Amino acid sequence: MKTLENQSISLRAPELEDLDLLFIWENEPSIWQVSGTLTPFSRYILKQYLENAGKDIYEAKQQRLIIQLKSNHRPVGAVDLFDFDPHHHRAGIGILIADPSDRRLGYAREALETVIAYCFDVLHLHQVYCNIAAGNSASIKLFEEAGFEESGRKREWLYDGSSYNDELLYQKVNS
Repeated sequence: MKTLENQSISLRAPELEDLDLLFIWENEPSIWQVSGTLTPFSRYILKQYLENAGKDIYEAKQQRLIIQLKSNHRPVGAVDLFDFDPHHHRAGIGILIADPSDRRLGYAREALETVIAYCFDVLHLHQVYCNIAAGNSASIKLFEEAGFEESGRKREWLYDGSSYNDELLYQKVNS
């Protein structure tokens, strides 16, 4: 397997041509609850982001990779590495499959497998983690099937506009 591809997907750096797509994804209110976003992003801000997206993960402490289908090169989502800590050899992982019609087709599983291999084999991380809303059963299943274990619970951590919900911490340690 090549470093940033799997059976049906590949992971690639964001391109300036992704501006319109990122504008749609970042400004979709249904995704804000998962991403912690509260306000829309302007095209100008996203263009600045894309112009600086080539920064090394060691400099930026984060990295976004676009999930693209190998069959037709269509972007279906993104994987974010965040809170990259080279001293402690760890990073957080977040995954988005943007269009609901592309979900439950195995793309997130393949992207997660691919980015885990990248984190452990290329970045030489000791562990990766993710934060998942306790009610997000699809994400819990995805990360548990990839070998992540629940290691903590932040009680009433997330506010959805009407109630407080727990957030779970999951970790995968490279043994």
